[in-house]
Amino acid sequence: MRIGCVMVCVRGMAMTEVAVRRAVEADVPAMAQIVCDWEAATEWMTSPYAPAEIAEFIREAMPEREIWVAGDPIEGYLSFDVNVSRVGGLYCRKTGAGVGKALMDKAKSGRGFVWLTTHEPNEKAQKFYKREGFEEVSRHDGEIQESVREVRMEWRA
Repeated sequence: MRIGCVMVCVRGMAMTEVAVRRAVEADVPAMAQIVCDWEAATEWMTSPYAPAEIAEFIREAMPEREIWVAGDPIEGYLSFDVNVSRVGGLYCRKTGAGVGKALMDKAKSGRGFVWLTTHEPNEKAQKFYKREGFEEVSRHDGEIQESVREVRMEWRA
């Protein structure tokens, strides 16, 4: 198993190491719990899916995507569809600890283009992506009819 460490500077603090590695089947429950916790803590986000269903979505995506986890125990994960250069999901247990940056650095590594969508009300995520060099290119209705509007953002090396 390949493990990489990324040195990150967190809001002017000293450099810290964030271990990033490819996700394995045993990581699925922890990744699903991070998503569920984020949804529960986010006032404008409602999800019709139980933790077991979210875990199954992640499990089904594993053969088709690069999925990376950070931390031990897992503090965040990123799902990347290499076929279309899309970040399908980036979830962190907490913000400001360098976990999201380490995961995003992994996704961008060796690539010239990456895109993603984020929820329109998720201004913290949009600020993070802008710091990471992403630019907003459009706003549109969510993929699921009842979902909140989304913002498409793109990064180019």
